[in-house]
Amino acid sequence: MESSDSGTLLFSWRGCLFRVPDQVQAPKAGSLFFCRHLVVRPGERMLEIGGGLGLAAVLAAKSGARVIATDVLPEAVEVMRANAALNGVTVDARLGDCYAPVNGERFDLICTNAPQMPTPPGRARRDAAAAADNGGTDGWDLLERVIAGARRHLHPGGRLIFTIFAFLGPKAAFAKLEAAGLTAEILASEVQSFPRIGYERLEHIRAHDLEATMPSGAPDTVVGSRALGHEPLHGLGHGLEQLFPDHLQRARLAGSCGIGPP
Repeated sequence: MESSDSGTLLFSWRGCLFRVPDQVQAPKAGSLFFCRHLVVRPGERMLEIGGGLGLAAVLAAKSGARVIATDVLPEAVEVMRANAALNGVTVDARLGDCYAPVNGERFDLICTNAPQMPTPPGRARRDAAAAADNGGTDGWDLLERVIAGARRHLHPGGRLIFTIFAFLGPKAAFAKLEAAGLTAEILASEVQSFPRIGYERLEHIRAHDLEATMPSGAPDTVVGSRALGHEPLHGLGHGLEQLFPDHLQRARLAGSCGIGPP
């Protein structure tokens, strides 16, 4: 006889409780890093792209933000709604890819802890766990689309916040933000354990580590950064050498508002 008693993992953090069903990935170091540095203001309209189980969305709603969170997985949308109700907040959870569920809408804050693990051609899987990691061949698949569409969906003075692995290239991130008409800064960086899935793709990742951030041999750690991109602010003329004095340091630069992650 088959058993329907599959159980449910519960995750407790910052006074909130979250259900984590098998179909949705549990929070990892990058998720907690993202949430620790995600500052929202009461009344702000916030969009999270790729909300997963709703960790950031629920915490932002607890802080008084009006939150819309999207995901491509129906299971994630369902659990976001359940976790919002479980914690007594409102999150408008919508199904769809990138900005498709919010066409024509604008926000004070757009944020994402997007899938960004470089995936070799032919190795992509469609299960929920893989979808939470797969960043396309070079890791930029979703992030590039988020950056490209940000200005069309941000109010004047709004901001875009996202996380990146160091091996995606901080200079590349700044170049993409600036090409989209955003002014960029790094909000925080921290060293994390090298992702387990990364060891399986080590040579592929090295081939896309164009800024040579990874050491030789098998790495133990990776630097995760949180970047901020915002609309151009007059008088901000920093060069990349100034913006990235040391990738292992936390850096905060001038300009606290605008459009545009770590």
